[in-house]
Parts: sequence; C-alpha cells; structure tokens
Amino acid sequence: MLTYKSKLFSLFFFTISITFLSCKKKENKNEKINILFIMTDDHSYQAISAYNDQLIKTPNLDRIAKDGVLFRNSFVGNSICGPSRATMLTGKHTHKNGQINNRVKFDGNQVTFPKLLQKAGYQTALIGKWHLKSDPQGFDYWNILPGQGKYYNPDFIEMGKKKRVEGYATNVTTDYGINWIKNRDKKKPFCLLLHHKAPHRTWQPDTLHIDEFKNKTYPVPANFFDKYENRVAAKEQRLSIRSRDMDLNYDLKLEHESIKGRFGKVKHTKRMNEAEANRWNAHYKPITKEFLEKKLEGDELDLWKYQRYMRDYLACIRSVDENVGRVLDYLEENGLADNTLIVYTSDQGFYLGEHGWFDKRFMYEQSFRTPLLMRLPKGYERKGEVPALVQNIDYAPTFLDIAGVTIPKEIQGNSIKPLLLDNTNDNKWRDAVYYHYYEFPNEHMVKKHYGVRTDRYKLIHFYDDIDVWELYDLQTDPEEMNNLFGKPEYKVLTKQLKKRLRELQVEYEDDTVEKVKI
Repeated sequence: MLTYKSKLFSLFFFTISITFLSCKKKENKNEKINILFIMTDDHSYQAISAYNDQLIKTPNLDRIAKDGVLFRNSFVGNSICGPSRATMLTGKHTHKNGQINNRVKFDGNQVTFPKLLQKAGYQTALIGKWHLKSDPQGFDYWNILPGQGKYYNPDFIEMGKKKRVEGYATNVTTDYGINWIKNRDKKKPFCLLLHHKAPHRTWQPDTLHIDEFKNKTYPVPANFFDKYENRVAAKEQRLSIRSRDMDLNYDLKLEHESIKGRFGKVKHTKRMNEAEANRWNAHYKPITKEFLEKKLEGDELDLWKYQRYMRDYLACIRSVDENVGRVLDYLEENGLADNTLIVYTSDQGFYLGEHGWFDKRFMYEQSFRTPLLMRLPKGYERKGEVPALVQNIDYAPTFLDIAGVTIPKEIQGNSIKPLLLDNTNDNKWRDAVYYHYYEFPNEHMVKKHYGVRTDRYKLIHFYDDIDVWELYDLQTDPEEMNNLFGKPEYKVLTKQLKKRLRELQVEYEDDTVEKVKI
C-alpha cells in the first residue's frame, strides 16, 4: 500500500511527465517546416508519368504526386533558363527582376526568398545548376555547376573554389545534396535548392542507363509535320527536329568523318573515363554505322531523328527519377519527410516533337507549362490534382508563407499555401496568367512575344520585327494549330482578352513594351 509520501511523489512525477509531454507537443506544433526544392532543366510535363504515362514511367516523381498534389495548370512567365530561375528566386516577372534573357548577369543584390529565409533562421543551400552568371547570395552553402555544366565528371564551384568531380552530374548533385542534409545543423530548419542539369541539351545519358531505351519506339505527335499555316512566328523559328537545327553530331551523337555538324566535330567522350567511353562507344558506334548504311532522307530522316532524340532525352529522365527516389528515401528513413515541403519542378517545359520541335521559348503549351509536384508536410491536407492557374512567380511567396516569413510587397506572385490546405480557395484564385519572352534574335530565332492565358483561351502578340496576333481556344484546339485571330465571330472575345492582357501589363508594371490597345 502506497504511503502518503509515495502518493505525493507519484503525483509529482505524473504532473512533470504531463507537463513535459505538453511542452514537447507544443514544440512540435511550432516546429519550422523544412523546404526541399528540386528543379531540373527542360523537363517537360509530358515526360512524367503522373502527367502522361505514354512515354516513360517515373515511379519516384509519381511518389511525390501520389502522396501530395499535382498542379495541372502550372506555368512560367518567360520560357528560358536564366529568366525562369531569377523569377523563382525573386517572385517577380523578368522585366522586374532584370533577367529578361540568358545574356544578362543576375542582380544578386535584390530581395530573394533564400535571403529572407536565411535571415529568419533557416539554413540555406544551393547545389547543382545555377546558370545566372553572378555568385549566389543568401546561401550558407553553395556548390554549383559553372555555366550549363557538364554531364560527365563535371566541374563544380564550391563556395568560390572550382574542382573536377568524378561521376555523372545527376548522381553527383544528389550525393552533394544528401550529404549536406546529413551534416547540417540539426537545430535549425533547412531550405535546400537541389537543381539538376538534366535533361538539358545535349541529352547525354548516364552510360549505365544508355541501353535502356535503345529498342523503344515512341508515338509521333499528331502535329509533328506541322506546316505552320497562319502562324508566321512558328514558321520562322529554328528549333526544328526536321531541319539542321537538330544536329546529327552535336545533338544525336553521330561521330564520323562524313558527318559535318553545325558546331564543328564534337567528341562526346572527351570528359569520360575509360569504362564510360567504352560503354558510350559500344552504344553509339553501331547506331552511326546503321544510320550511314540506311542513307535516310525526307520524312524517314525526320522520324529517325525524333526517335533518337526521345531515347536520349528519356534516358536522362531515368537518372533524374532514380535520384529523386534516393532523396525521398533518405528523408523518410531519417524521419524528415513529415516535416518537409518537397517541391519538384523544371525551369520550363520542353517540346518532345510537338510542332516538329525541341527546345522551349514559345508561349505554346508544351514550353509555357511546367511540371509542379508537391509532397506536403503534416497539417496540409490537400491531395490529388490542383486545377488553379499557378505560375513560377508564386514559388517565392509560397516558401516564405509556409516558413512563417513576411512576404515583401515587391513580390508579384501569390502564395499557393491556401490551395494546399483544401480546395475551398480554388475559385478565388487568379483567372489569367501573363507571359513575356524577349531573347531575339538568337540561335533559335523565336520572335519576341507576350500574351495572356485564361483557363480556356490564349492570346499572343508577336512583335519587334513583326506585328502578328494569335488566338487559340484550348478546349477545342489543345495543340494550338488553328489561329482564330481576326475571325469575325471572335471579335468580342479578342477585345475581352486584350483588355485582360492590358490589365496584367499594368498590374505587373511591364513597361518594356507599349500597352495593348483595345
């Protein structure tokens, strides 16, 4: 039988235990959410099986969508690498952050979300592709690929010091990322930007995956042989698989004295070790031999190039998916998954033969859209597809909002956080997104243009050396083959869209072109 003192001690111990558990529960509730922002370069939404399972299976990327949300209408504001990256960092369109094209050096002195998170007590790190010319700011640790980076045994610049690293870029970037998470200060929340080179041109696969797709035949897009009727800018571009824009040597890795490429004779194995070069040659030399024997011309040549392109591009995606799985596994095995916002996206979309093209830049859907998947931390209950029109100006305010950091007024995007809680805010979201592309003239010769997209319609104005408008009904013409601009029955709709376009130019303070006349 317990004595009075024993009862008193037991009651005291019980009270202390309850108090400790209550405090612990409160601490967990107020614990800051970690942010893992994974981005690839030129990864089209068509090449993620959560969006489209006709080209490749991506089980690890699909894990993010299955456990979280998939944004069905995710867009960029300027479909090219540097400008898109600057937009994500600043939450501002490129005419406001200054990075209107790839030629500009990013002004790192302006406000970015990593700087604000760092100031709020987050550990911040950037690993992988940067592609903004200036040194990164706002990161406790950075280790980046110089310029576009190399796929094989790449150079990295770690906190200003350059060194060559053995391995395939996608694997090495992931190794660095996991190692940083493992050795971080575990008393602080973290924000890691893990940014891959892949699957950027010239689509050089890990030699361990090089044979995986060699016998695959991919469905040819219905508009692969597009004649660009009533679309002047589309006709005058230089990003066609069906022309010399896609080079047999540089892009498709055919090395032979009879093949004269536009970029000189590129030797793809020059950075490889002996084992990598042997696997590479065992794969590509028979392809080159067969190509020379067939003497392909016309449509047959165009279709052969398309299949070669797809096999290499998707082999790069295989490595991306594999390495995303490595990171997800690490977070789960170390108890970090439930308190980490995991975001996967690309700097823009990409053409996989649609309109006969590769590359990006146009406001047409395949390059304007970008994949966006999020696995949400505990407390965010949204699951499945999100239909709202989101844009890369929204990333910075979302990260700040979820971290509990005040969003500066100069940020032009909106926090996606309300959309992640439930679906009650979908109808209160924006009704249109704005786009503006500037880099002309350049190798691919895509005209300067700007435009507006709603949930159904798209209006584009190509300007500078031409003055051409295009209007599409995405419900009846999802492949954007039928330009409706100028047709009498669309006069009222055109006026409404021009009005909305002008409103967005004013809202986003785009003074780089004359405001749309209604």
